[in-house]
Amino acid sequence: MHFFSSDFKLGILGGGQLGKMMLYETRKWDITTKVMDDSKEAPCAIASNEFVLGDLLDYDAVMEFGKDVDVLTIEIENVNVDALETLEEQGKTIYPQPKVLRAIQNKATQKLFYRDSDIPTSDFTRYAYTSEIKESVQNGGLELPFVWKSAQFGYDGQGVKIVRELADLEGLPNVECIAEEMVNFKNELAVIVARNSKGETKTYPVVEMEFHPEANQVEYVICPARIPEEIAQKAQAVAKKVSEGFGQVGLLAVELFQTQDDDILVNEVAPRPHNSGHYSIEGSFTNQFEQHIRCILGLPLGKTESKVAGVMVNLVGAEGHTGEVVYENIEEVLAMDGVTPHIYGKKMTRPFRKMGHVTIVDADMAKARQVAQEVKEKIKVISK
Repeated sequence: MHFFSSDFKLGILGGGQLGKMMLYETRKWDITTKVMDDSKEAPCAIASNEFVLGDLLDYDAVMEFGKDVDVLTIEIENVNVDALETLEEQGKTIYPQPKVLRAIQNKATQKLFYRDSDIPTSDFTRYAYTSEIKESVQNGGLELPFVWKSAQFGYDGQGVKIVRELADLEGLPNVECIAEEMVNFKNELAVIVARNSKGETKTYPVVEMEFHPEANQVEYVICPARIPEEIAQKAQAVAKKVSEGFGQVGLLAVELFQTQDDDILVNEVAPRPHNSGHYSIEGSFTNQFEQHIRCILGLPLGKTESKVAGVMVNLVGAEGHTGEVVYENIEEVLAMDGVTPHIYGKKMTRPFRKMGHVTIVDADMAKARQVAQEVKEKIKVISK
């Protein structure tokens, strides 16, 4: 199969920043792309060869979209899997495979999969409706505190809430959900595993995520993680086991907890390029987006090692700002050594919306982390 400068067409469901960064790579190799998103303002609208306006959760829209592409992939999990299964039955090549998406898309089935596959994860209880939880706590079936997660459609701090008292349940949607035991962790780690359609697998270095205390969003991603080598090996082994269990083709980002006792538990996974891998654009020999393309086209996998230490800072909309976006002090940030901003192309900002990220690379990790702090303090995502 010829992919480059040919009539081969790659379809991508979702037109957000992950898709946009995937398109840097398809452009590099002159691979024809077709993208669908429900917003005509989507970051991918300008970089793809063909852009289709459509609802990713609509069966007919996904069927129609998939008809004339040769390989279909995603940049967001919340897509109509029924349509993907039908397309697959009709002979379309879809990676990650619909059965993998089905297992991962629902947090309850994802957790059950870990439990059934002997993959270490925190204890949890599954509920058909949030309203059942209150009774469960009152009957002593569930102990406070716990983490509430909606089974479907939760991401970026949405669909997740720490419940310390019953009052915290108020205002949560009454949906299928899980209550997870709170993990007393030392570190939140992530490992990206790449597997191509021929079964070749490679693992990226373990990264460490520093979280924003209120927003439940990652503030810094640090590569390599500042952990002992044996912990890193353990984390990579667990991530590999998860990847083998799902057998997915493409990238699998595995988010992990390192407990106080140095156990490694799987938190959750994403079957696509991931925020925890953005550092790789500047930091790695093969960035995660190129690697994803290699995976789904059955091409040899690229080298996953880092060239330099990297720290990534997310640029999220400042609180109290909604409207046309302004990146304040960006010139000062550009004046720093080894600093590269990525602006996603979302014209309107709102509090905590992901608007871009900045990568800081340096041979010296401590230096990179220090510069990242300066970047974080300087740059502000505000509205006009």
